[in-house]
Amino acid sequence: MQTIPFPDPGRPDTRSTTRFMLWVARKQWRTQLLGMFAGMAWMLAIALVPAAVGKGVDDGIVPGDLGGLLRWALVLIGLGATCAATAAIRHYFAVYNWLFASYRGAQLTAQGAERAGPALTRTMPSGEVVAVFANDVMRLGGLYDVMGRFSGAVVSYAVVGAILLAASPALGWLVLLGGPVMLASLSLIVRPLQRRQARQREEAGRLTTLGADTVAGLRVLRGIGGEQTFLRRYEEQSARVRERGFQVAGIQAALDSAEVLIPGIFVVLVTWLGAREAVAGQITAGQLVAFYGYTAFLTMPLQTAIEVVDRGIRAQIAAGKMLRVMAVQPDHDASRTGTAAVPADDADLVDPLSGTVVRGGLLTAIVSARPEDSASLADRLGRHGPGPHQTTWGGTRLDDLSIADVRRHIVVSEPDPRLFTGVLREQLLGDSARRSGVATDRDEGASNGGRPGAGADCEVMAALTTASALDVLDAVADGLDGTVEERGRSYSGGQRQRLALARALLTDAPVLVLVEPTSAVDTHTEARIAERLAEHRRGRTTVVTTVSPLLLGQADEVVLLEDGLAIATGTHRELLAHPAYRQIVNRAEEDDQ
Repeated sequence: MQTIPFPDPGRPDTRSTTRFMLWVARKQWRTQLLGMFAGMAWMLAIALVPAAVGKGVDDGIVPGDLGGLLRWALVLIGLGATCAATAAIRHYFAVYNWLFASYRGAQLTAQGAERAGPALTRTMPSGEVVAVFANDVMRLGGLYDVMGRFSGAVVSYAVVGAILLAASPALGWLVLLGGPVMLASLSLIVRPLQRRQARQREEAGRLTTLGADTVAGLRVLRGIGGEQTFLRRYEEQSARVRERGFQVAGIQAALDSAEVLIPGIFVVLVTWLGAREAVAGQITAGQLVAFYGYTAFLTMPLQTAIEVVDRGIRAQIAAGKMLRVMAVQPDHDASRTGTAAVPADDADLVDPLSGTVVRGGLLTAIVSARPEDSASLADRLGRHGPGPHQTTWGGTRLDDLSIADVRRHIVVSEPDPRLFTGVLREQLLGDSARRSGVATDRDEGASNGGRPGAGADCEVMAALTTASALDVLDAVADGLDGTVEERGRSYSGGQRQRLALARALLTDAPVLVLVEPTSAVDTHTEARIAERLAEHRRGRTTVVTTVSPLLLGQADEVVLLEDGLAIATGTHRELLAHPAYRQIVNRAEEDDQ
C-alpha cells in the first residue's frame, strides 16, 4: 500500500493553547486558504439562489416574460452547478485539514512522549496519555475541518446583509447587527461549558487509567480474588464520569438548542418584516420570496458559527492536554553533547552512593534483602531516573557523557518484561543490529524483502539458547516470523521474561545490567540460564541483581547491599560465611522450594 509521507512538524509554539492552535493552522495555511475559498464560493452560490428566484418571479412570472424566466432559470442552474462543484472541493480540503491537523498533533504529542521517556508516566497517569491519543488529537483537528464553512458563513452573511440593506434598510440592519449580538450572547454558555468539559475530560482520563491497570493486572487480580474490589472502583469512577457528563449535557443542550433557536428567531423576524413591507407595497412579490429564501439560508451561517464555538472549546481543551504531554521534561537532555570520551569497554563502574564497584569484564551479582535497593543501584549504573548521577565509568562521570553514548554502551534490562506487537524477530533484534554488527547481515537480506540475513538469525538463536527460550519458538506457528500479540499476552510470564533476556543479550552492550532476570522461571530453567549466561557474556561487564543461589554461584563477584550500602564483596562461597548474606540466600532457597 502506498503511504503519504507526513511532513516534518518542526518546533511547535507551546506557550499557550491559542498559540499552539495558530501554529498548527500556519503549518497548513495553503490548504486552509484553499478550503476557505471553496467554502466562500459554496455558500455564496447558495446565498444567491434566493436572489435569482426573486428575479425570476419579478422579471419572468409576474410580467409573463418567458425569455426572462428562462434567463433566470439558467442562472439558477449555473448556481446549482457551482454549488455542487465547490461543495466537493470544500469537503475535500475540510477532511484534508482535519486529518493533517489531527495527525500532526498526534506526531507532536508522540515526540513529546518519546522525549519525556519515563518521566511522562511519573508526571501523568498512563490512561491520561492514552486518552490524548484516542480522543484529543481528533478533537483538535475538528476545528480545522469547519474553518472552510466558517469563512463562507462570514462572507455570505455579509453579502446577504448588504443585499437586504439595499432593498430594505430595516431588514438589512436587523441581519447585520442582530446576528452578531445573538451570537455574542453565547458567551454566557461558553465559559461554563468549557469548565465542565475540562472536568469531565479529567474524570474520563482517570477512568481510562483505571481500566488499563485492571486489564493489565487481570491475571494477578484473579489469583488473589480481587476482581470485585477493582470492579467496585471502576463502577465508582464510571459514576463520577457519568455525573460530569450530566453536568456537561445541560450546557451542551443549551448550545445545541441555540443552533435552532437563533436562526429560528431570524426567520420569524425577517419574514414578518418582509411580509409587512410587501403588503404596504414597499417591496415586490419577488423580493418577498427572496427575503424568505434569505432567512432560510441564514440558518446555515448562524449554525456554522455556533458549531465553530463548540468545536473551538473542544479543540482548546484538547490542545491543553496535548501541551501537557509536550511540557513534561525528560530526566536527561538528549541534545546535550558529552564533555568526555567514552571509556574502554572493560573499565570499572563505581557507584559512590552505595560504595559498589563493578569490575570490568566480570559477571557481578548484586544481593539485597530489599529488591528496591538493588533496583535503584541498577538504575544509577545505567543513568536512569532524574537528578545528577555520581556514578563513574573508568573514572568518568556518566553525567559527563552524552545520554546517547550511555544508552549505547550501558543497557539496563528492567524486571518487568515488556514485549510489543510485531514480528518476533524484529521485537528481539530492534536496534541491536546496529549495536552488534548484525547490521551487515540485515543489509545483505535487504534484497530478500528486508528480511534479516542468516547471520542475524544465528545471533537470535544464540541469544534464545542462552535464555533457554527455544521452547517459545515451538509454541509459535511461524517461529521467528510469528507475530507477538499485544504485550506478549499469548506467552506466559516466564516466557516473556526469557524473551526479554534474549532481547537484552542481543544488544551485545559492553555493560549489561539485568534486574531479576530469572524471577519467573523454574529452578531447572534457571540453572541452565545461569550457566549459559556466564559463558555468553564471558569477558564483558555484566551486572545481575538477584538472590538466586544458582545465579550467584556463577558470578565472578557478589556485592551484598544492606540499607542501600555495599557492606561485603566476594564470591558466593566466600559470602556464605556472612550471616546477613546467608539469611537472604537461604530464604530464597526456601521460597523456591
